[in-house]
Amino acid sequence: MSKINLEINPKVGFGELKFGQTIEEVIAIIGEAEEVEDIQEEEDFNTLIMNYWKEGFTVFIEGTGAEKSIVSCFETDNPKSTLFGEAVFEMKETEIVDHMKANGYKEIEKEDEEDGEYRLSFDEGLIDFFFDEDGSLLAVNWGVFVNKHGEIEDITL
Repeated sequence: MSKINLEINPKVGFGELKFGQTIEEVIAIIGEAEEVEDIQEEEDFNTLIMNYWKEGFTVFIEGTGAEKSIVSCFETDNPKSTLFGEAVFEMKETEIVDHMKANGYKEIEKEDEEDGEYRLSFDEGLIDFFFDEDGSLLAVNWGVFVNKHGEIEDITL
């Protein structure tokens, strides 16, 4: 695997990887995944989850078959990941909120999980930050909406 740029880009992608790319394009850029899961949610719509455990991220491919499936989501727990040029895993919750606001994302939703963990969501950026009960950032998940035709939905929230 070539060294990937770990820059989180809401609504755009993850470093060189972009939303809307095919599985072949992903593999050409970063190589084969260490583990692949195929989830059949609906009769003609599926999700392929490509886990890159050593690199600390996951790529989600959604659509209707190989020819109409595209990158729809990323998740990372890699401590070297950056967000708008800053090391996001070194930030506290309040710093992440301020950083997101400074970059145009104002609407925040917080949801507590049953195990003491919680999630901060910025729906405008389709991005979620997952924290443990001590307030440490565990993972970041961001994506786009993909329709049944395997195309990115242009939805303004």
